[in-house]
Amino acid sequence: MRATLRLLANVKPARYLEPNTPTGLTGLLTHPQPRQALLGVYSDTLSKLKDIPESSVYRQATEALTQHRLKIVESTLPPGYEKWLKETQELAAQNPDRYQAFKTPNGSILFRIVEKGQSKITQRDIDERQRFLEQEQAEDAADAAEEMSPEQLKLYNEKARKEAAIAKEQARQEGEASEPEIKISWVDEPVLEASQISEIENKIGAGLIEEVIQVAHGELELVDEMAKSRAWEELEEKPKPGQWTYFGRGANES
Repeated sequence: MRATLRLLANVKPARYLEPNTPTGLTGLLTHPQPRQALLGVYSDTLSKLKDIPESSVYRQATEALTQHRLKIVESTLPPGYEKWLKETQELAAQNPDRYQAFKTPNGSILFRIVEKGQSKITQRDIDERQRFLEQEQAEDAADAAEEMSPEQLKLYNEKARKEAAIAKEQARQEGEASEPEIKISWVDEPVLEASQISEIENKIGAGLIEEVIQVAHGELELVDEMAKSRAWEELEEKPKPGQWTYFGRGANES
C-alpha cells in the first residue's frame, strides 16, 4: 500500500525518483542516496553490535536482521556502478589525503571525502579580540589620566602597550595552534532506478526505503545507547523477591 503512495505523489512515472520530493507520507521526502545511506548505517550498526556480548539475544537477532537487509541492498547495483567504482578508486589513489575508502562487512566499497576547513579560531576572531582589547585599554587610559600624574601616566601607558603586545601574540599563537575543522562527506554513487528501489522495498518488506532508513538510524542509536549503558550487566540494585510478580502472565487471573 505504501509503495503506491510514492507513485501517487509523483504525477508522472519516471526512470529515476527526484530527490527531496514528497513520498506520499507526511514529512518524509525522497532520499537522494538511499543505497549509500543504508550501507553506511548498517555497517556502523554491525560494528557497534560487537561491543555487546555474543550471548545477547538482542545482538543475535539484530545482527541477523541487519546482515539480511545489508545483503539485499548490496546486491542491487545502480546503472554505471562499475565504471564509477573504477574511476573513484583511481581518483582516491591519486589523492590519498582527500579520499578514504570504507568497506562494509560484506566487502562493498564506499568513499568519503575529507576536507579541511578554516581553523576554529579565524583571523577575524583574532582581529575582533584585538579591537576589543584596544578599546578597553583606551577607556582605562582615559580614566587613569584624570587620577595620575604625568610620570605615573607614562608608566601606565608603557605597561598597557606591553600587555597589548603580549595579548596579540597569544591570540596569534592560539590561531596557529587551532586545528582546522574537518568536514567528511560521501562520494555519491550513481543513482538507483525507481524500479530497483521498489525491488529493495519489496524484498525488505518494511515500507518505503526512506522508512527503512529511519528505522536503521533508530536501531543504530539504540545499539549505541545499549553499549554505553552496558544493559546486559546485572542491576546495581537487586530487585526484591516477588517485585515483578504482579506483572507476570496470569498474575491478575482469579
